[in-house]
Amino acid sequence: MLEWALHYIDLIEESRKERSDQEPPELSEDEKENLIAEFHPDHSASDRPVQIGANAGGTPIPQELADLLEADSLLPKHFKPATDIETDVLIIGGGGAGASAALELQASGLQVLLATKLRLGDANTVMAEGGIQAAISSEDSPRRHFADAYVGGHGDNRVDLLKQLCEAGPETIQWLMSLGCQFDRNPDGSFRQRSGGGTSTPRVMACRDITGLEIMRVLREAVRQSGTPLLENHSAIELLDNGEGQVTGAVFWNRKDNKLVSVSARAVLLATGGSGQLRLQGFPTSNHFGATGDGLILAYRQGCKLDHVDTFQFHPSGTSFPEALAGQLVTEAIRSIGAQILNAEGKRFIDELTYRDVVASAIIKEVVEGRGIKTPSGRYGVWLDTPVIEMKQGPGTLKNQFPGLVHRFGRYGIDPTVHPILVYPTLHYQNGGVEIDLQGRTTIKGLWAAGEVSGGVHGRNRLMGNSLLDILVYGRKAAQSIQNQLPERAALGLSALESFRAERDRLGLSGNQSPQLFPVAAQVKVNLEEMVADDSSSTTETSPQSASTAFEPRDPFA
Repeated sequence: MLEWALHYIDLIEESRKERSDQEPPELSEDEKENLIAEFHPDHSASDRPVQIGANAGGTPIPQELADLLEADSLLPKHFKPATDIETDVLIIGGGGAGASAALELQASGLQVLLATKLRLGDANTVMAEGGIQAAISSEDSPRRHFADAYVGGHGDNRVDLLKQLCEAGPETIQWLMSLGCQFDRNPDGSFRQRSGGGTSTPRVMACRDITGLEIMRVLREAVRQSGTPLLENHSAIELLDNGEGQVTGAVFWNRKDNKLVSVSARAVLLATGGSGQLRLQGFPTSNHFGATGDGLILAYRQGCKLDHVDTFQFHPSGTSFPEALAGQLVTEAIRSIGAQILNAEGKRFIDELTYRDVVASAIIKEVVEGRGIKTPSGRYGVWLDTPVIEMKQGPGTLKNQFPGLVHRFGRYGIDPTVHPILVYPTLHYQNGGVEIDLQGRTTIKGLWAAGEVSGGVHGRNRLMGNSLLDILVYGRKAAQSIQNQLPERAALGLSALESFRAERDRLGLSGNQSPQLFPVAAQVKVNLEEMVADDSSSTTETSPQSASTAFEPRDPFA
């Protein structure tokens, strides 16, 4: 599999012993900022301001997202909502934030409905490999956690949101353990904690290299056991409102029956996750199939302001070879225990544990300046020397701590204990999102948001392990707020959408419809016009269920 790269691998093997104990190259703070400004994708000339809505004329954002924010709704103009399902709380999204909110609400006495585009648990949560941050050590503190994340976010974090996140860390770990989550431990029974990029002390707790999968496992099973009604394979198309500034429900597309479903709710929680599958600037992504930024679109058409949506995280170590794994994550945790990043000359060029945006920018620079490695399929990357871990920490270290990585590459004849891995930045995380307060409330009555769809807590760069903490802390916070501030039920209407459409017409905007729902490469066509007659309202016999509905999209790699 790596015959084409033997020359490069020979250089790495020749230099491994000499560089194994060398300190990584150091950059000054000015050098880091200049590196980001020149090479990070956030600073692409293709960004532009959005022309409509709360962010109109503001900071330029990726054109792919701007196009979707300006686009018309998928909902036919003659559609008239009528209540098909009634609930007190509607949670849109079946990942960690949505599931944790559902669990927090299970003893509230409220009717709760969780709707998800795919299946419960199909989310970026399960893609998170490295771990979750929480200041549980006697040598650590939430204040220190805050300082690390604040510096990592370039001081552009919402201080109140970040403070609450860090202070909630220890209790959140206890809550996960009460659900049955298993974290790695040392021989003496204490928790094994790793360092991560930008952490001043080991703080990252993990379950080998499947931490997100383990967390989602316990959340999913707890939600199913709680009896929370589910609408799986239901894509959110539009939010409903009462014409007086209150969100009152949502319209879904039921893919199984190809019907529209209107849900009336007293409170709606957006937990729809990120937007990596928009594949900004053509970058590959580590995100799951459904991560197309739907929640941003739905909230924006209701008048919500989006915070920090000009900044996205490109994880430094996305797979560049083999082609079948392109964009998939190689966890940062593997760098925290000694893997080294090398250019085509076999030389280290960056501290592997500095901030992610710095490392990603440094890798892009090496490739741009001709020190990258080109694959047979035309991709580029640099080497992540994983065998150096085995040399320094002993045989079996990788298989013990990163079994998923070893298995994944082993299927393609690449053994990370022997062979280096080719990596390049992959679109990984949506740093910004819908503006929220400490309780997860948006600026629109009846609408909350939690997790990756929300913005502000991470500033301009997120530290490893803070996303898993974010979804749990703010999923639960939003649920608590909903219980305490639940609005009265109100009429279902489309006033916000009608106003948005009128403004689009005034501005002469044309183009696609949104939300996108699925990756472009999947070629999933959605035509809702065919479902609704000119004088009809939504009618369906869809009912909440716990069984998943099978759905296989077109293979985007076929």
